[in-house]
Amino acid sequence: MGTFPSAVLFCCDHNAVRSPMAEGIMKKYYGQKVYVQSAGVKNDMEIDGFSIAVCSEIGVELHRHRSRSFEDMQQWGDDLGQYDLIIALSPASQRMVLDLTPHYHLSVEYWPILDPTGLGESREAKLSAYRQARDQIRDRVISRFGMPEQN
Repeated sequence: MGTFPSAVLFCCDHNAVRSPMAEGIMKKYYGQKVYVQSAGVKNDMEIDGFSIAVCSEIGVELHRHRSRSFEDMQQWGDDLGQYDLIIALSPASQRMVLDLTPHYHLSVEYWPILDPTGLGESREAKLSAYRQARDQIRDRVISRFGMPEQN
């Protein structure tokens, strides 16, 4: 498990589905212990409504999330070097992180999380796919960082 990081960045392709879920879950479970943000390779989508719905089922509020890209972060002075751990949830985001941080002293992990977008025909089938992604993220977060203290 290693030491607990002081700052974690989750990233995926659009910062609209997987990385906001991971950010929200991490904040809920370890909010006071760690600084958490998320970003995407691109910022071309708003937070996904299905992500908001399935996270609210477990008490994680995402409706105020604003999607942002790595480029946005740089423009806003949010330096990748301030994170000691970056967790990529998609292959494209992992490649971008490795390209952006070759000389940084930080750890980059890749978690292969299901991309639920485009899965399922009906609303219920779509929700089921998003729940699967949410649960994969939750399980990885707990196995990586330990059981959260009850809040």
